[in-house]
Amino acid sequence: MSTIQHQHQERRQEQALGEGEIQTILDGIAQGFGHPMRSPILKTPGDYGLDFEEVSFPSMDGVPLEAWYIPREGSDKLIIANHPLWFNRYGFPAHLEPWKSIGASTGNDFEVDFVPDYRILHEAGYHVLTYDMRNLGHSGTGNGGIGSGGRFEARDVVGSLRYVRGHEDLKDMTVGLFSRCQGSNATMFAMRMYPEYFEDVRCVVSPQPLSVGVTMERTLEMLGIPERIDELEEKVRRIVSFPFSEMSPVEAARSVTVPTFLYQVHDDLMTRPDDVQAMFDNIPIEDKKLVWVHGTTARWDGYLYFQREPEEMLDWFATHMR
Repeated sequence: MSTIQHQHQERRQEQALGEGEIQTILDGIAQGFGHPMRSPILKTPGDYGLDFEEVSFPSMDGVPLEAWYIPREGSDKLIIANHPLWFNRYGFPAHLEPWKSIGASTGNDFEVDFVPDYRILHEAGYHVLTYDMRNLGHSGTGNGGIGSGGRFEARDVVGSLRYVRGHEDLKDMTVGLFSRCQGSNATMFAMRMYPEYFEDVRCVVSPQPLSVGVTMERTLEMLGIPERIDELEEKVRRIVSFPFSEMSPVEAARSVTVPTFLYQVHDDLMTRPDDVQAMFDNIPIEDKKLVWVHGTTARWDGYLYFQREPEEMLDWFATHMR
């Protein structure tokens, strides 16, 4: 399609929507990000035959975080896992309403169950600690319940590291991080703001970090109203106080000093490849890796990639956590 044809199509779509409908859509997007909806925890490690403990610990600023600890007898290695926006430590029930509506328009209308990830890690010889970030799952409400693209959630990452280092049974373990999407953003922000907590973290595996502004741009493109991005940004800022630029981990990636493995669905309808590529390029160390997931446009497939094709990530953990 030519540029002129595309512009005409956008104008027709905007006219078809009507100004009132457009305002309703923009308000809905801003509210959905600014006040993220919690999702239920539908499965536990026990459903997969794993022994586990329900534990809780404070974030760096005191928000109570709920977690599962899955012990691995005889191991001295621990992986700390977190999760994307709207998700929790279990995953995300996108096969059920109202959560299905979040991703249905981009083909992300199927369940994401993270518990098999923990079983794979457990079988590979790791203890696992996985927690709900603030305002999600069963964890406490922080910062008025607003979303921040990983900025405030960085304190949760630090809270998990503090918990491990202050726990008699965990403090001497070799630690790696499995930080997903907004959890990956949070980890990079934490490395920029609180680098002293990462000095003995051996490595990170990070599926699908995301700049908020980029996914907002893609959303409006699919709706045929891309020229409304500044208006949407202002609506979001009035809720969360941050412009899109301050909720992108692209610059924070310059503070990453831990060996990092990124992976991303290349044709993900909710973002663009250049966003993750920019994060990868900005990581200032040589010990890094970027893998593209092909054959799908569904972001959720990227979240399930580990349990479908775990070998490269397990090799990364094994190499760096010796």
